[in-house]
Amino acid sequence: MTGRTVTPHAPADPATAPELACPIAPVVDIVFSRWTTPILWTLHTHGRQRFVQLERRIGGITPKVLTQRLRQLERDGLVVRTYHPEVPPRVEYEISELGLGLAPLFAHLAEWATDNLPKVERARDDYDGRP
Repeated sequence: MTGRTVTPHAPADPATAPELACPIAPVVDIVFSRWTTPILWTLHTHGRQRFVQLERRIGGITPKVLTQRLRQLERDGLVVRTYHPEVPPRVEYEISELGLGLAPLFAHLAEWATDNLPKVERARDDYDGRP
């Protein structure tokens, strides 16, 4: 024994649930996790992809993490997985109709990034340069 007391977490109080403070919090949790956005962006930009193509295009993602994220995106209805029973078997992924509904959001974010990321960098430099 370590001598530590483990206290179970109390159930979340509905009055303080994050989605009540910010109704887009659940969407942010689904769409903007570490690898979800690059996967959806790649599928939207390049269309149907095999696993290896996605892995190469995204870069830096491990096969394990890509598999986990694709499964979650399929579960959430944002990605469609198609299995082709041939020799060797072929699996392809594509963005679903539900996922395509995020395209305007991504377009606005890309525009915002182009217009504002230089300002963010300047603000960071100014902040970091303060005494």
